[in-house]
Amino acid sequence: MEFYMIILCGILVGFGVYLMLSKSMIRIIIGVGLFGHAANLIILISGGLGDGAIPIISELGKNYVDPIPAALILTAIVIGFAVTCLLISIYIANYKLKGSDNVIELEDVENIKEETRYAK
Repeated sequence: MEFYMIILCGILVGFGVYLMLSKSMIRIIIGVGLFGHAANLIILISGGLGDGAIPIISELGKNYVDPIPAALILTAIVIGFAVTCLLISIYIANYKLKGSDNVIELEDVENIKEETRYAK
C-alpha cells in the first residue's frame, strides 16, 4: 500500500511543479495546492500506514498509531489554506488591476494609468 501512495505523491508533485511553472496565475495557485497535498501525503507515509489502536499507552496495547504525523498534517492543512487564500486575494487584486492573469505582464506595473489604478 505504501508503494502506491509513494507513486501517488510523485504524480502529485509532478503535476504541481508542472502547473507552478506555467504563465497563468490560477494554474500556479492550483499547482501550489497540489504540491501541498503531496507534502501532506509524504508526512502521512513517513508516519506509517499500519493498523493500530488509539494512542493511549496501557498494559494491553503495545501497537498504537503515532499521533505526531496527524498533528503535523493538520497544521499543514491550516497553513496551506491560509496560503491559498492569500494567493487568491493576490490573484483577484492583480486581475482587477491588469485585467489579465498572465504572470509575464506583472513586469509592466509602472506603466498603468492613474485612473485604472483606483478603479473599482
